[in-house]
Amino acid sequence: MAKPGVDYVGVGVGVMVRNEKGEFLIGQRQKHSKNEPGKWCFPGGTLDFGEKMFDCAKREAKEEAGIDVEPVRLVNIIDHILPDEKQHWFNPVVEARLLSGKPIVAEPNKMAKWQWFSLDNLPENLTANMVKFFNEVKEGKISLG
Repeated sequence: MAKPGVDYVGVGVGVMVRNEKGEFLIGQRQKHSKNEPGKWCFPGGTLDFGEKMFDCAKREAKEEAGIDVEPVRLVNIIDHILPDEKQHWFNPVVEARLLSGKPIVAEPNKMAKWQWFSLDNLPENLTANMVKFFNEVKEGKISLG
């Protein structure tokens, strides 16, 4: 069976959730993740065939972090190319409003922990697409509203 991101370009929806302090919900991947193990990223995952992007954002936030969100808008699109891992992902980043729940590790085989981070205090070991995203935020190319 063909694998997204490996045998063809995969679509992985990222979910940007901020709390009332403006901090971002970012999780650390498990050591055996399918790419960039141990690095930090937004909740998110593979878009299923026939699934709408906002529906994927809601599903992934619930599956990974145990939270209910309402997608608000598409914030950015990132080509997440990982030459060393021979993977290519197309990552739409969706801003979502937290409706209910406190972040938990709902998929312990995928994520190690969740934390809230301010823009001035991001973890050092971000995934490649997160580095691109936050650089564009800091450069003013992405508006956080």
